[in-house]
Amino acid sequence: MCRKTVTDKGASELKKGDEWIAKFDLNAFAADVRELGETLEKQQGEADVKHLNKMIMWSNMCALVGFVTMGLGVNIVAIAALSTWTFSRWTMIAHHTCHGGYDRCHPNKKRWNRFKFGLGSLWRRLCDWFDWMMPEAWNVEHNNRHHYCLSELDDPDLLENNLSDLRGMSIPLFAKYIYVGVSMMTWKWLYYAPNTYKELKLAKMRREGKPIPKDCIPSDAVTIKTLVFQGTPFYSLWEFFSIVMGPYLVIHFFLLPLPLLFIGQYFNVDNMYASAVKNLFLADLLTNVHGFVAIVTNHAGDDMYRFRDGCRPFSGSFFVRQVLASVDFAMGTDLIDFMHGFLNYQIEHHLWPNLSMLSYQKSAPLVRAICKKHGIPYVKENVFIRLKKTIDIMTGTSSMKWFPENYERKYLEMDAVEEAKKRIAK
Repeated sequence: MCRKTVTDKGASELKKGDEWIAKFDLNAFAADVRELGETLEKQQGEADVKHLNKMIMWSNMCALVGFVTMGLGVNIVAIAALSTWTFSRWTMIAHHTCHGGYDRCHPNKKRWNRFKFGLGSLWRRLCDWFDWMMPEAWNVEHNNRHHYCLSELDDPDLLENNLSDLRGMSIPLFAKYIYVGVSMMTWKWLYYAPNTYKELKLAKMRREGKPIPKDCIPSDAVTIKTLVFQGTPFYSLWEFFSIVMGPYLVIHFFLLPLPLLFIGQYFNVDNMYASAVKNLFLADLLTNVHGFVAIVTNHAGDDMYRFRDGCRPFSGSFFVRQVLASVDFAMGTDLIDFMHGFLNYQIEHHLWPNLSMLSYQKSAPLVRAICKKHGIPYVKENVFIRLKKTIDIMTGTSSMKWFPENYERKYLEMDAVEEAKKRIAK
């Protein structure tokens, strides 16, 4: 369970839009979700592996186009291809593999496994998933802390909490929009890489029983700004650069295009290497924006709920929170889903994090039917509408909803009763 937090927020009476809660059957909803999840997992097999290989091929084709064109001057083809390659390698291939989506169905257990993929060495990171973040750090921050503390204060990706300073600033709104625009182009290395590494260090301290440093609030994000101007007790700026950020900066942006230096000299073509470096940096700005639009928007908006206390994984409360604090986007074809990084099935993914991309395609209409049956809101909206709602949260022009406190407690008590019944049955 996640750390219990205390707040006086909540409502003793249901507010407008929350009336459905009064008639909601928590245990019946949880039973339907569990049954569907078990069915989907049993159905996974060769088709899921073939679908993964198809997405890998599409990603690799983007890489090939980018590599072939990145030395031919600064051009949009190279920038878009390289950007999409980086985006898809993270959001689809690494993301679902690191969650264990192919643990049981993929024949190559030595690579396509959550405990193997990208882990253990720089070589594995380079071959499997090379990005600003360390895979080990991502696994802790995202797979553990985010997924099992969704929209609680312990959720490291809780946007409303992470942007509390910006929300409270007494500056013109257009200045906040400029801040958001810069953040969209830089967030992976400016915020995500240092904060995921902080979560890795924090998890190690907890495992070893070491006390959290005094005057340190674990839920506060660590950013590049924090490291440069304040420092953090979890690691030094040099450690972060040498282990996390430095290898990607040097290898991806300067060593990867190095052959073009010699190819340009051989064919007497000027500036091939310089053009490649420029295209790689511009592609990084674009893939940051692409990732922001597809990822950060998943759990933000004035129609998304926040929660006060932790809950048991895969309990009734857990399933409710994944639906009420997540949003789906346009979906249905591989091309649409590829451009969304398969993050357009966010509700389904949060209900069952360890399923394949193909399973999420299959499950979406079934999940919608379950939600309709039980009267629980299922939010599906265009990603750019969600982007506007996300920016409103970031700038403080709107706020997220709080789930009614008395019902939150009631659901947690019901979870405890169900857990007790399971133990007695055993």
